[in-house]
Amino acid sequence: MKKKEGHPAKLIDVFVGLAQATRCFRQDTAFCGGVTFHQFIILNAAAKNKDLRISDLHSLLAVEKSTTTRLLNPLLEKGLLTREKSASDSRIFGLTLTKSGEETHRQVQLCLEEFFNKVAANLPAGKEENILQAVQIWINAIKNAAGVCNGCQ
Repeated sequence: MKKKEGHPAKLIDVFVGLAQATRCFRQDTAFCGGVTFHQFIILNAAAKNKDLRISDLHSLLAVEKSTTTRLLNPLLEKGLLTREKSASDSRIFGLTLTKSGEETHRQVQLCLEEFFNKVAANLPAGKEENILQAVQIWINAIKNAAGVCNGCQ
């Protein structure tokens, strides 16, 4: 992409706007179903991956190991997930949704679907797919330029 006059400033404005608009998803307070958005990401990963390992969560959440532990512990304490040693390697722990975890995951999934239906209703008709593709391209460009977690190092 050719460098354009004022282009970085526009991208900064968009990035700041996105950060502000998605603030509710970055908080440590429960937003739906008694879990935070990061905790939902964990529940969602466990729902999709029957062999989910705790070590897989660090990159998925794009956080440090200590933060992963802080996010994971309440889910274990509430009985939404179980942690079990791997049969093949006792140093590895796997995560599994409990029945309560499945129900909480379902509730939060419905809550998010309702929210994103409202978002979609505010997109220009017929442009939804183009917008989603453009946003995904932009996300990939940010990841390629800075790495997933490296920021401005």
